[in-house]
Amino acid sequence: MNRKKLLLLLSMVVLVVVGLSACGRKSAADKDTWTVATSGTLYPTSYHDPKTKKLTGYDVEVIRAVAKGLHKKVKFKEYGVDGMLTAVKTGKADMAVDDFAISPSRTKSYRMSTPIKHSFNALIVRKSDDSGIHNWSDLKGKKSAGEAGTGYQRLSQQLGAKLVNYDNVSNDVYTKDVASGKTDYIMNDYYLQKLALAAEPNSGLKIKKGMYFTTNEDGKGEGIVMNKKDAKLQKQVDGELAKLKKNGTLSRIAKKYYGSDITKKPHVHINKHFKIQSKYDGR
Repeated sequence: MNRKKLLLLLSMVVLVVVGLSACGRKSAADKDTWTVATSGTLYPTSYHDPKTKKLTGYDVEVIRAVAKGLHKKVKFKEYGVDGMLTAVKTGKADMAVDDFAISPSRTKSYRMSTPIKHSFNALIVRKSDDSGIHNWSDLKGKKSAGEAGTGYQRLSQQLGAKLVNYDNVSNDVYTKDVASGKTDYIMNDYYLQKLALAAEPNSGLKIKKGMYFTTNEDGKGEGIVMNKKDAKLQKQVDGELAKLKKNGTLSRIAKKYYGSDITKKPHVHINKHFKIQSKYDGR
């Protein structure tokens, strides 16, 4: 066989292999069962019911409602924040739900659903002394409790705080460490903070009033994370979410888990809007 024929044959083989690979790529929209990454530790978004041990929470039940409407089954896998996003990117999971902000940085790497939640942010501090925090400049040198790489830890780093990072632990670990002085504050979503404190009425902690804030990373609400290449899944999920919003299902789930209709934008005075700089990684 001459060189020209050999090269032609090899080219045909490559085209066949590439074609088969392309055919093998399947949108999660065509699957009967979705694999969904979540934490299982973030109350009331994704957690295990203390009585039944069953995984539940607002984001978890929203995905179940979407799946039900589309006649899909759901299998959950639990990870930390980085693990959830990596699972979606590598195809180990079709989606991730865990109060994920629809941020500019996230939408560059992933597809996000339409918002399933709107909120704002707050600080948890000690009741006895406000953890020495009375204004934003007081965060410098304070110990910020959070999960590595999150927008909250990035902002804390930007404001000069010392980061104390945890790996997918439950709310009570965070609150106990602030109460004991191991850390000084927790930055997070207001509604999550409010419910975490309601679950621990004797924690000795409070939400710091007059320091409600938003950032460039969370202004568009929270949504479901999907693989950047799966436009078909995004369209399918958004279509079903629109139905659930229209028939009131989303609002009912929200009120059950948050005690408020977090599907609507809150009416509250925001004291500060921050732009988180890209050079801060929250680690």
